[in-house]
Amino acid sequence: MAGIPIIGALFSSSSSKMTYPDQRTNDEWRAVLNKEQFRILREKGTEPPGSGKFDKHHPETGVYSCAGCNTPLYTARHKFKSGCGWPAYFDSIPGAVTRHQDRTFGMARTEIVCSNCGGHLGHVFKGEGFDTPTDERHCVNSISLSFSPDDVPLAKAEGSVSQPKDSKA
Repeated sequence: MAGIPIIGALFSSSSSKMTYPDQRTNDEWRAVLNKEQFRILREKGTEPPGSGKFDKHHPETGVYSCAGCNTPLYTARHKFKSGCGWPAYFDSIPGAVTRHQDRTFGMARTEIVCSNCGGHLGHVFKGEGFDTPTDERHCVNSISLSFSPDDVPLAKAEGSVSQPKDSKA
């Protein structure tokens, strides 16, 4: 899939109607993201299953942040082993992740994006029967994330996560 740039263009979700605190242009994003990060975060791509560096990464502490804007999104305590081929989290840091309906490819799914920059993270699935507090699986592209082995990014972010605004309002 990495060689097919049109895949991201086939996505249509309500996230395109939102405005986010981090308002960089595509040219500005290209200057800070590598080609694959741009494809996934900005064009809503998906990395192949099992290919990401955080799929089998299960530390006891630490924070996973948006690879685009460094906003803390998940703690290591949110992560669990789902066997799906992508990093899985049962919840996010409050206010850090925004959900949108995604009806692309004839499916009804819930897309998840960074609440600060609108970067595509993946999708969230409910009711799959995983033994987690929320019965949800945030299926996230590894390339959308960075990791800090301590909780310092979380302490800095508490109370400072801005929320996106619906541009129709």
